[in-house]
Amino acid sequence: MLAWVSGLLLSASIGGSAAPGNLDAELRAALLRAGFTGRIESTLEPRLGRSVDPPLANLGRLLWFDKAGGLHSDNTCGGCHSPSRGFGDTQSVAISIQNNNLVGPRRTGPRNQRRTPSAANTAFYPSLMWNGRFFAPSGDPFDNSQGYSFPLPEGVTRFPSFDPLVNHLLIAQAHMPPTELVEVAGFTGTRGTIGPEFDPFDDGQGGVVPPPDGSGFRNEPIRQAVLGRLNASPAYRELFGALFPEVAAGAPIDFIMFGRAIAEFEFTLIFADAPIDRFARGDDRAMTLPEKKGALVFFGKGRCAQCHSVGGESNEMFSDFKMHVAGVPQIAPTFGAGAGNVIFDGPGRDEDFGLEQITGDPADRYKFRSSPLRNAALQPAFFHNGAFTRLSDAIRHHLNAAESARSYDPVAAGVDRDLSHRLGPIEPVLERLDPLLADPIELTPSEFDNLVAFVRDGLLDPRAKKQPLCRLAPAAVPSGFTTMRFEECPRAR
Repeated sequence: MLAWVSGLLLSASIGGSAAPGNLDAELRAALLRAGFTGRIESTLEPRLGRSVDPPLANLGRLLWFDKAGGLHSDNTCGGCHSPSRGFGDTQSVAISIQNNNLVGPRRTGPRNQRRTPSAANTAFYPSLMWNGRFFAPSGDPFDNSQGYSFPLPEGVTRFPSFDPLVNHLLIAQAHMPPTELVEVAGFTGTRGTIGPEFDPFDDGQGGVVPPPDGSGFRNEPIRQAVLGRLNASPAYRELFGALFPEVAAGAPIDFIMFGRAIAEFEFTLIFADAPIDRFARGDDRAMTLPEKKGALVFFGKGRCAQCHSVGGESNEMFSDFKMHVAGVPQIAPTFGAGAGNVIFDGPGRDEDFGLEQITGDPADRYKFRSSPLRNAALQPAFFHNGAFTRLSDAIRHHLNAAESARSYDPVAAGVDRDLSHRLGPIEPVLERLDPLLADPIELTPSEFDNLVAFVRDGLLDPRAKKQPLCRLAPAAVPSGFTTMRFEECPRAR
């Protein structure tokens, strides 16, 4: 039996064909070897140890779309995690504060440094963000036996081991976005305190960003300012009071409550029932023939699963959640008011050093976390900086990263015009290219097309499409702030 399966796998790896029945058996064997069950979604509540709380999740939904959570008063989670894109970005490189209130292709404003990752399925991620700076040392986001690790000032003490309330990585991570100046907090009131280059971003709009506290950071003062907004809102006092008896009794809303609500909403954004999942659970008709053939390329000849893995801590998310240098061309928006609000790395200020920014170790330069591939078809761009806007181009880059990077043309790649003017040096990146990508992979045209079909369609959960998710955007929010316009969605209800 094992010899028969091995023969089938070998046949696929060299582009051989198989009868439909044999193809199904071949794919099942590959999934078994990879540790894929197609049942990861069903493990959410058992691992939480409880059912998802709909009222708490609904409160998190309202906070997600309410600008009250951002001191600059013009952006919130939903501005960068859009329901029209499976709760991912609508941009190659995120646009946050000082935007035009549109969420979609016509969004304008200063660029940040990277593309916003998707918030869907993040309940299963053991590390978050492109540089993995928020992570569970246990390797399990549901397990806080070793606490959660964040950069300073939170470090490893803000979210300690066995905290009865902060018992999932997402609850801890929800403490962070409101503290980010370039994302939602803004620069109002910071003139003369950061550096003269940032003074033009102090536009006087929204709320004043408080000064650093004794830690030297603004994180906690900003959180307290956001809580001041929520506690001053009768609507939010009532909503939190209905769920937290201490608030109903007169206690203030605190940030753990905020984090729990946001995380609970994210627990509802689980879209992990794609054709590959249904096939793995026994439905032979769930996948098309090209998707099945493409899956075999993915797990075999294409070597995709070496980084986009599914077993163990990967939680069937198609990422090893490790850091790699993938040879991605370096896109650097021009710094300045209305253009970009992040100063990039390197002597030309046109590089992104990735993980090195967190560890300080030059050996970590240009490393970024492998992107989870579920629902990748909904992304408008790929890699940490959106350097490729077509899935086929992103996949082709993996097959010969050095050649792809050296021949890269941002205009041909389809990035927005303002991102096509400055490219950082590529040779220093390729000098550090991950050995897993060093040797080119030769696929036949049909193998390549099948691989694209698998990643595009075989990993797409239809529930993540905009038609059902756009309904989650509320027509009004409790704070009374204006709502954002999701231009790829029908009118919010």
